[in-house]
Amino acid sequence: MKVLRHKFLINFYQAIETTSRVYMILELAQGGDVLEWIQRYGACSEALAGKWFSQVTLGIAYLHSKGIVHRDLKLENLLLDKRENVKISDFGFSKMVATVSPTLKNPLQHLVGCFSHLSQTYCGSFAYACPEILLGLPYNPFLSDTWSMGVILYTLVVAHLPFDDTNLKKLLRETQKEVNFPHNHPISPDCKNLIHSILRPAAKRASILDIIKDPWVLKFQPERPTQEIQLLEALCLPQTNTRTQEAAS
Repeated sequence: MKVLRHKFLINFYQAIETTSRVYMILELAQGGDVLEWIQRYGACSEALAGKWFSQVTLGIAYLHSKGIVHRDLKLENLLLDKRENVKISDFGFSKMVATVSPTLKNPLQHLVGCFSHLSQTYCGSFAYACPEILLGLPYNPFLSDTWSMGVILYTLVVAHLPFDDTNLKKLLRETQKEVNFPHNHPISPDCKNLIHSILRPAAKRASILDIIKDPWVLKFQPERPTQEIQLLEALCLPQTNTRTQEAAS
């Protein structure tokens, strides 16, 4: 946490160690957490959901660009400051992953070279865990973060979780099917498309680079997150491919 400084992450200020305890001094988030907000007010308007989700996206893009995975993203860990901006918190399961330079062997592969590390430790909550974790398989922790983001976005706009986590077998079956939306919630096609692109098998799942460039997410950004996109592309895309794109733009 000492190396992390971002406006949408809870900042670490100081640690004080005594003979029996370690005290961590963190940034204050006066607004409670997003789960409490949903329980109190119900589903968010799409504008508010877009604001919060785009802030989460920028925060996770920052982490992933540093090779850090959160591994416990959920509504309870999204805190709100006094202006109701998101602050991602609880880095107890976070991990720094060694990134591998991308190669030109298959520049179109979905599981980009720099994020090809697989984890085996179970982390997070059942309701937010990707199918690979539920099945006990080695998993890409960057794509497990984005799966959790998909669960978060669905819950923001619907006010309940997309999958029933009261029964593990049922949960496994549900996570391997396309998610459904209730008819009584007016959700735009762009928002639904983004959720569908995230809540899918790992081989086809949206990465944080895909999400930050998604038209629905960009609609809620005050300005195009060019720096974040460039940092992620530098890690994820082969160098010659990146230069070609820059020349074309």
